[in-house]
Amino acid sequence: MLMAAKQLAVNARDPPTYQTYSTHSHSLSEAIKRLVSSIREGAPGHKECDNAIQQLNLALHDLDQASLAAVGQSLSIRGDGSLQMHQQQLINCARQLLEHIEPIRNAAKGEAENLGHLVTSATSYLEPLKSGAVACASRTHNSKLQMALLDQSKTVVESMQNLLIAAKEAGGNSKATHAHEAVDETSDGAREMLQELIQTLEDTASSSGLVSVLVDNLTKAITKIDARVPPKDGLSFVDYQTDMVKLAKQIARTAQEMMSKSLTNVQELGGLANLLARDYNSLANDCHGAVHTSTNPQIGGKIKTAVQQLGNSCIDLVTEAGNLQCNPNDTYAKRDLNERARKVLENVSNVLAALQSGSKGTQACINAASTVSGIIGDLDTTIMFATAGTLNADPDESFNDHRENILKTAKALVEDTKTLVAGAAANQEHLASAAQNAVMTITKLADCVKHGAASLGSEQSEAQVLLINAVKDVASALADLISATKNASGKSVQDTSMSTLKDSAKVMVTNVTSLLKTVKTVEDEAARGTQALESSIEAIGQEMRVYASTERVEKKLTPDELVLVTKPITIATAKAVAAGNSCRQEDVIVAANMGRKAIFDLLRACKGVAATVDEDHLKRRILGAGNNCGIAYKELLEQINLIIQRPTGENKLLMGTISKRVAAAISDIVQSAEAVKGNEWADPHDPTVIAENELLSAANSIEAAARKLSQLQPRQHPKQADEGLHFDEQILDAAKSIAAATTALVKAASMAQRELVAQGKIGATRADFAEDSEWSQGLVSAARRVAAATHNLCDAANAMVQGQASEEKLISSAKQVASSTAQLLVACKVKADPNSVAMHRLQNAGNAVKRATEVLVREAQKVKEWTYEETVTVDQRMVTGMAQLIMAQEDILIKERELESARKKLELIRKAKYKDRPMEYDSTDSGTDF
Repeated sequence: MLMAAKQLAVNARDPPTYQTYSTHSHSLSEAIKRLVSSIREGAPGHKECDNAIQQLNLALHDLDQASLAAVGQSLSIRGDGSLQMHQQQLINCARQLLEHIEPIRNAAKGEAENLGHLVTSATSYLEPLKSGAVACASRTHNSKLQMALLDQSKTVVESMQNLLIAAKEAGGNSKATHAHEAVDETSDGAREMLQELIQTLEDTASSSGLVSVLVDNLTKAITKIDARVPPKDGLSFVDYQTDMVKLAKQIARTAQEMMSKSLTNVQELGGLANLLARDYNSLANDCHGAVHTSTNPQIGGKIKTAVQQLGNSCIDLVTEAGNLQCNPNDTYAKRDLNERARKVLENVSNVLAALQSGSKGTQACINAASTVSGIIGDLDTTIMFATAGTLNADPDESFNDHRENILKTAKALVEDTKTLVAGAAANQEHLASAAQNAVMTITKLADCVKHGAASLGSEQSEAQVLLINAVKDVASALADLISATKNASGKSVQDTSMSTLKDSAKVMVTNVTSLLKTVKTVEDEAARGTQALESSIEAIGQEMRVYASTERVEKKLTPDELVLVTKPITIATAKAVAAGNSCRQEDVIVAANMGRKAIFDLLRACKGVAATVDEDHLKRRILGAGNNCGIAYKELLEQINLIIQRPTGENKLLMGTISKRVAAAISDIVQSAEAVKGNEWADPHDPTVIAENELLSAANSIEAAARKLSQLQPRQHPKQADEGLHFDEQILDAAKSIAAATTALVKAASMAQRELVAQGKIGATRADFAEDSEWSQGLVSAARRVAAATHNLCDAANAMVQGQASEEKLISSAKQVASSTAQLLVACKVKADPNSVAMHRLQNAGNAVKRATEVLVREAQKVKEWTYEETVTVDQRMVTGMAQLIMAQEDILIKERELESARKKLELIRKAKYKDRPMEYDSTDSGTDF
C-alpha cells in the first residue's frame, strides 16, 4: 500500500495507479479486521465463556422441558436417591456458584489471566445444579413448590448466562470501563438470584427435618469471625453494636419459640431453626466488623468469644430440633431441645454483657431506643381506640386533673434532653444515666397524656387523637435524639454526627413546645382546630425531612399495597377542602388528623416499594412522587390555616389549585406503581381480577381436597364370603376422579376469563364495570360453590368408607358438585365465544365432571341397593303379626313426617338465602346464579 501510495503521489491522476492503491488499502483493512478478530477470539477466557454460555443454553432447555412436564403433571421421578440428598446437592452447587460471583467480577474487570479458569470452574457446578433442581422438583408433591423451584433454578441459570456474556465483553480489560457497569449489574443480579434459591431450599430442607445444611452454615459463620481481612462497609463500632443487640434478641426469641413449639407443633421447628441460622450468620458478620473496629482489643476478644460460644450452642439446638422432627413423640428429645434452648438464651445474655462492657453508654442508648419504640407503638394503639370512640375514663375525672402533671413532666423531659445532649461529649456512665432518665420521663409523660386524653371523653375523639399525636411526636423526636446521641458519642465537635445531634435536639424542643400548646388549647373548641393544623404541618415537615435524608426501610411492600395507601390521601384531601370551605373547627381537626396519618403511611409505602425496585429511574420516580404528594398536602394544610385567619375568595381559589396538585401527585404515584408492576399490573379492585383470584383459589382448594382424598383407604371389613366388598374402592376412585375433573374445570374457567378480557368483552379497567361486575361476582360465586361442593364430597366419601355416613349423603354431595359445575359453566358461557379454545377446554372439563359424578352416583346406588336387600320374617301369630304390621306402618308415617319436615327446612333455607337479593336483580338475564 505504501509503494502504491508513493506512485500515486507522483501521478495522482493515473486511474490504474489509484486502483492499485485502493486494492492494497482494502487488503490491509481486511487484514486488520482479521487480526482484531483473532485477538478477540484468542483473548483470555473468551473461549471458556463461549463454551459455558452454550452449556447454560442446554441447561435452560432441560429446565424448560421439566417445567412443561410439571405443568402437565407428567414430571416423572428423575435420578436416584432421596429428596434430602438432591436438596443437599442443589444447595452445595448454589453455594459454590455464589462463591464464584465476586472472583468472576474482579477477573472480568481487570484480571484477564484468571477469567478462563474461574468460568470453567463455575460451569462445572451448573450441570449438577440443573439435575438436582429437576430431581428435587420431581420428588416434590406440592405443585406450587415444584414450579417455584424450577422457576428459581431457571432464573439462576439465566442470571449466570448474563454474567458470563458481560464478562466476555469486558474480557478482563481494566480500561474497558464501558463494560464494567454491565459486569457489576449482572453480578449483583446473579448473587441475588442465588441467595433467593438457597433461602428457598433451606426453608424446604429444614421443614422436612434436614438440618445438616444449617449446621454447615453455622460452622462457616463461626469460622468467619476469625477472618483477618477487615470489613469494607465503613460502619463504626456503634453501628455494629446496634445491629448485634437486635440480632441477639431475635435469636433469643426464636430459641424461646422453639421451646414452646417442641410441645405443641413439632413440624414448625424446621422453619424456626432456619431463621435461627440466618440470624446467627448476620450476627457473625457484624461481630467480625465489631472486633476490627473496637478501640479496645480486650473488649473485641471478649465479644468474639461470646459470639462463638453462642454459635456452638445454636448448632446443638438445631441438631436437637432435627432429631425431634424425626421422632416427634420422643420425650427425651424434647427435654434435650429445651436444655439446648436454655443454653442459647444463656449465651445470648453473655453476648449482650460483652457488648455492654465496652460501651455502657451506647448500650444504654440502644436499650432506651427500644423502650421508646415500644412507647410509640402503645400510643398508636391508643390512637386507634380514640379514633373508634372507645377511649373512656372515670366519670369523675376531668382534664384539669391531669394538665399540671403533663406540663410538669414535659418540662422535666426538656431538662433530661439537655443532659442527654451533653452526655454525648461526656463519659459512658454519664451518657447511660442520661438515657435512662430520659426514658423514665417519656414513659411517665406518655401515661399522663393518655389519662388526660381519656378524661376528655369519647365524645371528643378528635381532641383525644390530637393530644396523643402531640406526645407521640415528642416520643419520636426523643427516639431520633437518642440515636443521634449514640452515634455522636465520643466524636469530635467537627464530626457530621454532631450537627445531626444539634438538629435532633431542635426538633425535640419544637415538639415539646407544640405539646405544651396543645395541652393548653385542647379544651378550647375555638382554637384546637388551628392547633391541630399547626401540629400536623410541623409533623409532616419533620417526616418529609426524614424521608429525604435517610434510606431506612421499615418494611418492603408491593405496588398493589402502594395503590391502596393512596385512597386515604384522596379522602383526606376531600376532607381538607371541605374544612377550608366551612372553616369549622371540627372539620379542620378531622382533616388535620386524617391527613397526617395518611401522609405518614404513604411515605413509608413509597420507601417500601422503592426498596424492591432495581431500576434507578423507577426508584427515583416513586420517591419523587411521594415527596411531591407530601409537599402538596403540607401546602394544602398551610393554605387552610391561612383561610381560617382570612377567609377570602382568592385564598379559597388557591386552595382548590393546591388540591389539584395533590391529586396529580397521587395519579403519578399510581402510574409509578403500574410501571413497577409492568405487564402484570392489575387493579386490585377490578372485579375480573377478583374473579380470577377466586378461581385460582378455588382450584388450589380443590387440589388440596383431592390430595386429602387420595390418602383415604377403604375401611377394613371382617372377612366374609361376599363379593360386594369392592364397592368402597370404586367409590373412592370415582370421588378422586371428580376432584381431579373439578380442578381442571376451575382452571379452564380461569383461562376463559383471561380470554374474555383479552378480547375486550370484559373491561380491563374499573370504569366499565356496571354490567361486568355482576357477571364477575357470579363467576366468583360459582367457583366458590364448586370448591365447597368438592370439599363436602371428599368429607362424605371419607365418612362413608369409614362407616360413619350414609350413601345418601355421598349421592347428595356428588349431585351438588354437578349442580355447582353447571352454574360455573353458565357463568362462563354468558359472554364467551363458543368456538374458542378456552371454551372448548371448559366444556370438556365440565363433561369430565359430569361423567365422574354419574359414575360415583351409580356406584353409591349399587351400594345402597345392596345394603337395603333385607329379609323380613313374618310372624304367623295373630296378635304379634298385627303388632308387626302396625310398627311397619308407624315407621312409614314417621319417615313421611321427617321427609316433609326436611322439605320445609330446605324451603326456608332457600328463602333465607335469596330474601336479601336486590329487586332489580334478574338471574335470568345473567345466567350466573340459580
